[in-house]
Amino acid sequence: MSLSDAETSLSPQTRPAEAPYAPERAPEDADFARSLKSPITFLWRYVRLWPGHFAALSAVVVAASLSGIASQYGMKLLVDAMEKPPAQNTAVWFALGFFVGLFALEAALWRVSGWLGCRTSVGVGVDIRLDLLNYATGHPMRFFQEQRAGSLGHRITATAGDFGAMINKLTWNVAPPVVNFLGAFLIFFTINVWMALALAVFAAAITLGLVAYSVRGRPLHRKYAELAGHTGGEMIDTLTNIWAIKAFAAGSRERSRLRHTFDQEATAQRTSWMFTEKARVLHDVLLWMMAGSMLVWALTLWTRGEVSAGDVVVVSTLVFRILHGSRDLAMALVEIEQHVNFLGETLRVVGVPHEVIDAEEAKPFQRRGGAVRFENVTFGYGEGDRPVLKDFTLDIPAGQKVGVVGPSGAGKSTIIHLVQRLHDVQGGRVLIDGQDAAELTQESLRYAIAVVPQEISLFHRTVMENIRFGRPEATDEEVRDAAAAAHCQFIDDLPQGYDTVVGDRGAKLSGGQRQRVGIARAILKNAPIVILDEATSALDTESEIEVQRALDRLTKDRTVIAVAHRLSTLSSFDRIVVLMGGKVAEEGTIDELMEKQGVFARMWRLQVRGISVDLALDQAV
Repeated sequence: MSLSDAETSLSPQTRPAEAPYAPERAPEDADFARSLKSPITFLWRYVRLWPGHFAALSAVVVAASLSGIASQYGMKLLVDAMEKPPAQNTAVWFALGFFVGLFALEAALWRVSGWLGCRTSVGVGVDIRLDLLNYATGHPMRFFQEQRAGSLGHRITATAGDFGAMINKLTWNVAPPVVNFLGAFLIFFTINVWMALALAVFAAAITLGLVAYSVRGRPLHRKYAELAGHTGGEMIDTLTNIWAIKAFAAGSRERSRLRHTFDQEATAQRTSWMFTEKARVLHDVLLWMMAGSMLVWALTLWTRGEVSAGDVVVVSTLVFRILHGSRDLAMALVEIEQHVNFLGETLRVVGVPHEVIDAEEAKPFQRRGGAVRFENVTFGYGEGDRPVLKDFTLDIPAGQKVGVVGPSGAGKSTIIHLVQRLHDVQGGRVLIDGQDAAELTQESLRYAIAVVPQEISLFHRTVMENIRFGRPEATDEEVRDAAAAAHCQFIDDLPQGYDTVVGDRGAKLSGGQRQRVGIARAILKNAPIVILDEATSALDTESEIEVQRALDRLTKDRTVIAVAHRLSTLSSFDRIVVLMGGKVAEEGTIDELMEKQGVFARMWRLQVRGISVDLALDQAV
């Protein structure tokens, strides 16, 4: 297909005005937002979402544990039956069958619990990662600028792992000892009431003591969780900036810096770990005392003829079963405390409330011509800060190309952020095609806006996938048409053409090539409103010419809002708006502004001499 054919096929007049809309981010979930307030409410949410799995898993684990306890009672029956004369002793075979059958049932139930645990843990882990990622994408860009992307990714992934680990601990290290203890208590009660009561008091005292001891370790576990997240982020940050490390011969310096970071994490990890080991030692000593006391007690009763040999056997087996089980229980409780602290740290970072939330009655954006109006808008980035815009009014008719210029901090970026509803205004309204942006769903509004920033960030995917990201349902032919309209002829020279993987953030392409792929993506989106944020300022002259030609295709017959420092790039625009201190200093066509001999005219003349916009404004005013 020729370039002219590609332009025709992608023109708004020859394409449906309403492109299909399929939101990529799930609607705001108030229940999920509430669950982020604490680790317990967060965990309980997924128990409620997977009730059948958790109920079945709990039932199987309880049944397996009861089978194990009952099999020990079967051993008592077998030993007692063996004390009788062999002749006509059918009880011994019944006891043997009872014991072997329960032993087999226990083993089978544990295998079923493993299968259920796998399905539950893995399935919930997928939901957790998707839910946390979905929630994180609702934060403003400032959140991602303050948090390392690698650290966030590590936290989200680790949260699913922590949940799985807690499920495993609760399933195989907490529930069985509890059931074993209750079963043993009942069996001991049939042997000797005082022995049963002693067991209950001893076990309860040990468990409560270890839980109280574990609470003291919370600050240690929390500190380790914080440092682990920080260290993961530092590692990702180093790998992301590997070019700078090589270019500045900073390998040794970075290694020393990371060594210090890793040593801090290792110290916190050792402290947390040794706290757990101290709990293990304390637990072992106390349980040794309990087990020894119970066995001596049972043997004493046997010498008095108050209990049978089978009773001594079942006491010994149950004591050691409780011994090992309670060790698992105590350690599991300590480790669960660690996982809860890791989870709490993630929720503290990721779970901060959203700044921009869709109203319950929010409606999808209805595309029309692409008109934009700021109506007495007041906006500031922080409480108590001076507003960037105050009583700001600006009307952009549908189909008009408007260039916005001004010094740093004048409000240029704020305007394009508010059009996309990346922030909510504190006063006034932003109207898109007559619809209040605050009353629209965020995703439907942004789906109608194509943005080309100064630095295009591409995914580590193929060229075809990166362009199709603008409209996932587009055919291969439509993707190629968009690439042709964006002057991406270089794609045919790549090793695998459209199937070439562009590398991390598009590292395998030049700046101009990345920019044109980004423009092709915006062309494919076929949005009625186009935002250009310094789209050519970082390019060399040759690349800028190619990109400017691609931008001309993109902006044809669309509403365009362009922020630019190079005033010459706005020569074909219908209107120029000069911002100063969050207000419109002057506006009009380039010819009109030049005739006025005002701020813009002086800026133009000074920039022709090679002076930047900020310096030009300083001299112009």
